Amino acid sequence: MRTSQSAIILIGLATLLGGLAPSHTPPTTSHALTVVAAGDITCDTTALGSSAEDKSGESCHMNATAQLIAAAHPDLVLPLGDEQYQAATLDAFRSSYAKTWGRFLAITRPVPGNHEYVTPGAAGYFGYFGSRAGDASKGYYSFGRGRWHFVAINANCGEIGGCSTGSPEEKWLKADLAEHTGSCILAYWHQPRFSSGPHHSDPTYAAFWQDLYAAHADIVLNGHDHDYERFGPQDPNGNADPARGIREFVVGTGGRSHYQFTRIEPNSEARSGTTFGILVLHLQDHGYNWEFQPEPGKTFTDHGSARCHAL
Repeated sequence: MRTSQSAIILIGLATLLGGLAPSHTPPTTSHALTVVAAGDITCDTTALGSSAEDKSGESCHMNATAQLIAAAHPDLVLPLGDEQYQAATLDAFRSSYAKTWGRFLAITRPVPGNHEYVTPGAAGYFGYFGSRAGDASKGYYSFGRGRWHFVAINANCGEIGGCSTGSPEEKWLKADLAEHTGSCILAYWHQPRFSSGPHHSDPTYAAFWQDLYAAHADIVLNGHDHDYERFGPQDPNGNADPARGIREFVVGTGGRSHYQFTRIEPNSEARSGTTFGILVLHLQDHGYNWEFQPEPGKTFTDHGSARCHAL
């Protein structure tokens, strides 16, 4: 009888301690934030006529990528610049972008591309997106969603006082990042720092990358080259850095046209120059998943996951 009572006591104690033992399961959110992104998007149907939309095999597939967005049911849409070709006038935005990607305007936070500034002051872009695009004299801004901090950068340097160290935007970026330590960080702009496409890697944006790297940023999204490319985590000099490097995605696949790769850069891990589509990110407290989703009829895809540097 004494042995039986001892066994019961031991079992009860083990159960209690088991219930109090610390969990090693990574923290999760009840709802991952679903973000979709791509740049280089809509043809100008005011200039080319409505028949231009989705009729050419190699251009104007903005309706197909918009349908992918609808199917993804995102919480946030990030257009990565060159939203509207060719001169990005307000009339062009209203007749083309508004009928495709504009369906998601309420959840859209864009950045401008070089084509937006073909119209002086990117007046069509700021006129269409309004306050969602930030201050029209700057075109850069930041915002938060849960554990994640988003930094929207204007990479059209000649229009906003430069992009180098000490420029107004670079000083703003450094100060903004200093206020959000402990967050997972996603930054996005149009022209990429690293790319194997015809525009290739551009050191113009080295200061941005340096500030983001120092702040332990996780993801950078770009467009400009009309292709998809994923880089492994790397430092500001393009050296592989699996421990704390930034993972860059070039997603210039919104529908306008295709570019072909030229010289493949180090750390380029996945790429396609023949597939329109969108990048879908599921952002969680502990990290993120990514998946490139192609338009119907195409088979290229890319997917993976990583932890957030802030942990």
